[in-house]
Amino acid sequence: MQRVICSRWFISGVSLVVGTGVGVSLAGLTSSSSYTENIGLLARVPVIPIPSVDAATDLTVYKGGGPVVGGGGFGGGSRATAVMKYGFPSLANIKTRESYVTSYDPRNRTAAWVIEQLSPETLTGSSDRKFSEFKEDDSVHLYHRATNADYRGSGFDRGHLAAAANHKWSQKAMDDTFYLSNVSPQNPNLNQNAWNNLEKYCRSLTKQYLNVFVCTGPLYLPRQEADGKLYVRYQVLGRNQVAVPTHFFKVLILERPAGGGVELRSYVMPNCPVDEKLPLERFLVPIESIERASGLLFVPNVMKRTNTMLAITAK
Repeated sequence: MQRVICSRWFISGVSLVVGTGVGVSLAGLTSSSSYTENIGLLARVPVIPIPSVDAATDLTVYKGGGPVVGGGGFGGGSRATAVMKYGFPSLANIKTRESYVTSYDPRNRTAAWVIEQLSPETLTGSSDRKFSEFKEDDSVHLYHRATNADYRGSGFDRGHLAAAANHKWSQKAMDDTFYLSNVSPQNPNLNQNAWNNLEKYCRSLTKQYLNVFVCTGPLYLPRQEADGKLYVRYQVLGRNQVAVPTHFFKVLILERPAGGGVELRSYVMPNCPVDEKLPLERFLVPIESIERASGLLFVPNVMKRTNTMLAITAK
């Protein structure tokens, strides 16, 4: 297990964040827990306010064909506003696109998180990535933006956070996923294998859940080095010093049919070669581990929208 998933970097980094006894869930322990059992803990967690837009009350059903407000605005009735149903994990540098919302991290030249809503409708259509090209995000200041030159010859893929295949419903929606503000440096083996499997799994969940919300982002986790101290170390790419994450996370908010409540699944993968044959359950972690490591909050906003939430940490 340790050998195939990046050994000490992965195990020590995640276990340091999760804490003693929790990090072992990455090694395949099977357990699940409901946040209703920890309401005392939740009461002490600060709540991030949900922006007061239409989608903050009820999910907006996008009918298609209408204008979508891009940039920093919130367009009523768009898929971008639909993803706001459960609020945002943070409120800095929010940008909307055709079908996802992102919080940009200017220091690291990549997104802090990207939220998208998946459905059978978003996954079907005639859009083709061969017509899309990676491009700079000119809404980001020149000092803080990544360029294609930063990635050239680096040995890293331009890894999508909101995956292109999630947005076949519109060529523009697919094109928007190719902004470099929706990209992080990703190990090619991870991007093309285990991470790709996780993206496919997210898409498959649209067949059994009413709504599938996916939040994806980078992590920069510490590890203990030879002197016994903890350090956060990561490579940077190119002239603009684009940060290479040590890990990536995905948080899935899954709405069950017929008012069955919400299921929460959270995954962390190391940014290194990962055996694609490993079951995805091996990468399930408690949601609080991602919240602590990233500085983001998911649970308080979700709990404002449902009385029933089951957090799956392992199967």
